[in-house]
Parts: sequence; C-alpha cells; structure tokens
Amino acid sequence: MTVRHDRADGMRRRRFLTNAALGGATIIGATALGGLDAEAAFAAEPSLDPAIAKSTFVEGRITGITGSILEVAGSNGGHSRVQMTNVTSVWKVRATTAEVIEVGDGLYARGVTMPDGTVAADAVWVNIVNLDTQIRGIAKNRLHLAHGQHELVGHVAPDASASYAGRALTSDLSRLRIGQSAQVLGAWRPSDNSVDVVRISVGH
Repeated sequence: MTVRHDRADGMRRRRFLTNAALGGATIIGATALGGLDAEAAFAAEPSLDPAIAKSTFVEGRITGITGSILEVAGSNGGHSRVQMTNVTSVWKVRATTAEVIEVGDGLYARGVTMPDGTVAADAVWVNIVNLDTQIRGIAKNRLHLAHGQHELVGHVAPDASASYAGRALTSDLSRLRIGQSAQVLGAWRPSDNSVDVVRISVGH
C-alpha cells in the first residue's frame, strides 16, 4: 500500500505533487487532521487534532472508481484504496465535491487507515501541483510557462491570486512579467498537460 504517515518527509510529498469506512471505526470530519486548502497539502507536518493518533497519506493516479471507493496506483508501484465519505473534503482547483473526481486524475489524500487497510479520507486534493516555473509569455487568461525542460500552458482561474516579493495575496496579476521566476500552485489537467493556475508567487 502506498501510504505516508503524519511525520513523513514533506519534501517527498512535494516532489510527488510537483511531478504532478467503516468496519465500526468512527468517520472523522475534515478539520480533525489539519487544514483543507491547497496549501495544507504541502505542509511538512500537518497540525493534528490531539484525539487522532496519526494520519495517513496516499498518492498516485486513480485507476478505478467503485461507488465511494477510489482505486489508486501509487508512484512507487503500490496500490491503495481510498474511501470517500460524507465528510470528505475535496479540492480540485477549488473546494468541490466527489462527483468531479475522474479515472486518470492524480490524487493526494489524507485520512485514517481502517482495519482492512482502506484509507478513509478526510481530505482529497485532485491533480494538485506546486511548480517552480519561469514566465515565458502572458496572454489574456493564460500564461506560458517553462518548468525545467518542459513548456506548459497555465490557465488563469477567475479567482486566481498573486503574491509579489512575499507580500499578501492580491487579485491583481498585472505586475507579472515575462522572464520572472514564479511558483505556481494549481491543478494539472491530464487531458492536455496544462495547469489551472490558482496562486502564483514571484520574487519570493
């Protein structure tokens, strides 16, 4: 099973994210294990509710969906089963519902391991990425980015925000410039390898 526990190395989780209930147990709410927004997926050590002994992390590509169970193929070749519940928080560009999850999506899930090995998820981030890029072009509602040796298109979400030189987030993206190094937090689109840009930071 591909799982990572609450003290797992945050850099390993970031590396994966960049490259892109039952059995009588109590189902916990999403706030019990830590934050819910996109930033929470990259926290080195989630802030846990003292009542929860440990959390489990699952990463990989979704290979099948049967009812409320997600079958997940991990990046290291392992396999996991993720149980969605009526208290599971779902992020896919923004807070949403389990209905938007599709076979082929990338997944990062946080939850609690059940006796049968299934992970009951309190939060699931779908296709989330955190990319170090360079801005190569700027168009209306679109950025052309370079990530390493790869060129990609960034679709700017309507509610996207920017941070300049570590300052507070703003909806003003007018100060973005070609040639800037930029950290992009967003969601990968498996259909064409582009990215929905949720947050962009320059001069950080």
